[in-house]
Amino acid sequence: MFNAKGIMTKEVSTVRQDAKITDVIRLLVQKRITGVPVVSDDMRLLGVVTEKDILKTLPYDPNIKGKSAADLMTSEIISFGENDSLMEVFESLVESNFRRVPILSEGKLVGIVSRRDIIKFLSVKAAGSKTR
Repeated sequence: MFNAKGIMTKEVSTVRQDAKITDVIRLLVQKRITGVPVVSDDMRLLGVVTEKDILKTLPYDPNIKGKSAADLMTSEIISFGENDSLMEVFESLVESNFRRVPILSEGKLVGIVSRRDIIKFLSVKAAGSKTR
């Protein structure tokens, strides 16, 4: 059985809750990512700010420049442990329409599994099965 730890991206860009939303937007653009975890100093997951969170706020608050990550983040996050089944993660991504899920170890962020990570995994598995 494959687990989240085996395919997760370990080098995760994060922000603190007091990060200016303009800096969060800049990070999303520079890293070509669609969301970023918001963490405490000890890497405890507090929430996630996504492109969608930012876009939902614009029509109602044109003064978005004064906002912080804490103001826009989604704090009710579905996450998984690093030893959770890859199938559980896969099903969550499909059923909930998320693009990524945080992976935790002892309550601390240790990685992310995205749709792209799963596609890469499937690609490698498919290539391996053709050579047998």
